[in-house]
Amino acid sequence: MRILINNQKFILHQSGAVFWEEKKMLLISDVHLGKVTHFRKHGIGIPKEAIFENFNRLKTVLEIFGSETIIFLGDLFHSKINTEWNFFTDWIKEHSQKIILVEGNHDIISKSNYEDLNIEIYSELIIDDFLLTHHPTEKEEFFNFCGHIHPAIQLKGLGRQFLSLPCFFRKPNQLIFPAFGEFTGNSYMTPTENDKAYAITREGVIEISIN
Repeated sequence: MRILINNQKFILHQSGAVFWEEKKMLLISDVHLGKVTHFRKHGIGIPKEAIFENFNRLKTVLEIFGSETIIFLGDLFHSKINTEWNFFTDWIKEHSQKIILVEGNHDIISKSNYEDLNIEIYSELIIDDFLLTHHPTEKEEFFNFCGHIHPAIQLKGLGRQFLSLPCFFRKPNQLIFPAFGEFTGNSYMTPTENDKAYAITREGVIEISIN
C-alpha cells in the first residue's frame, strides 16, 4: 500500500517494512535478532529454523525495493550477543547499503560491535520534517516514525469471531511500525476518529475502517 505523508510517498509492505520512495530508504523496526536463540537457550520449544525467518524477510524486501539505505528503528538485536550475531555479521557483509540504527531499549550490545560493521548509531534521527525514533515521540512540526509498541488490531466478526492482525498504526503526526521480527508479540490498539490502522494480511496491507 502506498500512502502520502508530508508530500512524500511511502510503501507499506506486509513484512512490516516501509519504503520511502524519494529517499530510497527502507525503514524497519523491532527485528529482535537473537530472540529465538535466547528463547531456545531457556528451554522454550521454538524450531531452530525460525532463526533464519528474519533473514528471509530481509532478503525479500531488499529484492523488492531498490533501497540505498536501511534504517532500523530500534531493537535490532534482542539482548546480549549470541550465535545469531554471526549470521547478522555475514548478512551485513553481503550488502552494500548504508545501514543506520536508531537505538531502542533492547539495543544493549556495545556500540563498537555495530561500528565495526560500519553501522551508524543515533538516539534519534531527523530527516527533513520527519523524526525517526524507537519510542513514540511527539515533537512539534515533525512527523514521527517509530516502533516499540508492536501494534496490532483486533477485528470482530459475526458469531463472536475475532481476527487479530499486526498493523501500521497512524496518528495525525505519527506512524507506529509493527514488529518486523518473529515471536515478538503484539499490543492491541483502539483507533479513534483521527487515527488509521493499516492491517497486515498474507496478501498485503489493507486500511481498516473505524466506522
